[in-house]
Parts: sequence; C-alpha cells; structure tokens
Amino acid sequence: MSDAEITELVQRNVDEALLGGPRRYTRHQVAEQSGVPEYESRRLWTALGFPANDDDEVDYAQVDITAVSNFRSMKVVAASDIRQQAAAARTIGQGMARLAEWQADLVLAEIKARAAAGDPAVPVAERVRAATESTMASIDQLQSYVWRRHLAAAVARSIDDTTTGGGSTRTLAVGFADMVGFTRLTRHLHPDELSTLLEAFESTTTSAITDNGGWVIKNVGDEVMFAAETAADGARIALAIQESTMLVGGTPELRVAFAYGEVLQRFGDLYGSVVNIAARLTGVARPGNILIDDAAAEALADHADFGIRHLRSVRVRGFNRLRPHRLRRA
Repeated sequence: MSDAEITELVQRNVDEALLGGPRRYTRHQVAEQSGVPEYESRRLWTALGFPANDDDEVDYAQVDITAVSNFRSMKVVAASDIRQQAAAARTIGQGMARLAEWQADLVLAEIKARAAAGDPAVPVAERVRAATESTMASIDQLQSYVWRRHLAAAVARSIDDTTTGGGSTRTLAVGFADMVGFTRLTRHLHPDELSTLLEAFESTTTSAITDNGGWVIKNVGDEVMFAAETAADGARIALAIQESTMLVGGTPELRVAFAYGEVLQRFGDLYGSVVNIAARLTGVARPGNILIDDAAAEALADHADFGIRHLRSVRVRGFNRLRPHRLRRA
C-alpha cells in the first residue's frame, strides 16, 4: 500500500473516529431531530467556524445532533437570544479551531508511527484503524484533563462574580509584554530561528505569569497579554517577565506595562479603559523598563517589595494626559 493510500485511509478513519459514525443527516434532519429551528442551527454551525453547506447536503452525524441539543439545553444558553448564543459558539469555535490546526499534523504523524510499529502480519487497514482509535483516545484524555484543570482554576478565580456567560466586571491587574524590534528581526531570521525565538518568549513569559499568580489571556505574535487579581501580583509578574527573558540568550529586550482597575471579562478576553491604558503604556515604555498606571502605583505605594518612580505625563492615542510610573524592585 502506497504512502498516499495510507494517508487517505488514516484520514477516513480519523473522520469516523472523531464523529462517532458516518455522516448521514442533512441540516433539515439535524434541526428536526434536535428540536432547534433550522435557521438557528445554521447560525450556530457557522458561528462555530464550519462552512454553511447546502441544506440538503448529507454532512452531519449523530454527534452533531447531540451537540446542538446539549448546547441549547443549558439554562443560561436557553434564556439568551440567538445573538448571544452565536457569540458563545464563536468563542468556543475559535479556540478549538486554533487547537485543531496545530494538532492535525501531530495526529496524522502519531497514527502513522503507531501503525508502522504494529504487527506486520496484521493487515495495514486494521493497524491504521487500531492506531487511530488509540491515538484519539490518548488525545481526548489529555485534552479533557487540561481543560478540567484550567476550568477548575478559572471557576476558583470567578467564584465571587455574577457572570452569566455574556460578561462580568472584575477588578484586575492587566498587562502586556512585547519584544522590541520584532518586525525587523523577522526579516532576517530563518523560519526555524523565528520558531525558536517565539518558543523562548512564550515559555519564559508563561512561566513568569503562572508562577506569580496570574494567567495568560492570549499570545499575539510578539506580545503576551496577562492578568492577575491584585496589583502586587501584577508587579511580580512584570518584574519576573523582564528578569527571566534577560536570562535567555538571543531574546530581544522587552517592553512591559500593566494597569489596575475594573475590566469587562467577556468570553475569556478582557476589555475596557484599563486594558487600553496598559496597551498604551507598553507602547511608550523604554526597552527593559516596566510602566504602570496611577491606580497600580497607588495600590503599590506602601508595598515594601517595590520601588516606584513617577514620570512626566505623556500624550497617547485616546488619552490626552496619561501619567506613567516606572516600577522596579525595592
């Protein structure tokens, strides 16, 4: 059997293993069996990031019907309108799509490796099927474990909030760290070198954030956005980020800043003037420095671990007078 035939066999087995069976329903049948109107099921489907196929195309399995039913059975979801439901579906879909894109090559390579290591006396098709089932089971278990741990931590942080899935307000320290001269660097680095640089940046910043009581909101290229429950935790994170990246050879200097105050937490992201202030401060920070806003400086004023130097006000986009403060260890 050729490599192309094996790849096709792997893809067919993966499709059936992930969907739990063959595709045998149209969109109309999904709506009919799930009890969700066809228009709403179509909108939720596209919000999840899947193409809007023709209504009479047989492209759905039993797992799709179950998923729609389960989603709509949640009391908070059922009480919201289709716009809010679509927003929730879109957030889930975007997160899962990014994870799946990264996993695709890994899954195919793992299945082929397990199939090749199987008993040569067993037909290739059976080895591929067994390798597919074992690989999917391993990945499913790992993803479920990681998700459960993250959810447990997120629930603990949000236990006093009144969030209903659409958004809630919280008082947090929100910060950014970005690499200086990253655009210039990308013009001269080989893709392998760029991958190594990004890995070093993401691993060191993630460790600095989580080790000091915070959590990563998102990574966007050369920038990481983080949050913490107190200004003191935000300060420890900012200092740890600057200090840890200095220990990694070849990593560019960083600009780091954070602000403290009330933010809107919506679908895993943060919004509001505190976020905007933190972003603007990051943009005006000098390489190797940490800037904080008035609220963070006030919260840290009597803290023995930190030293704060008040700087001259600056004018940035959206803020006529923004007063930064330089943060250092005491």
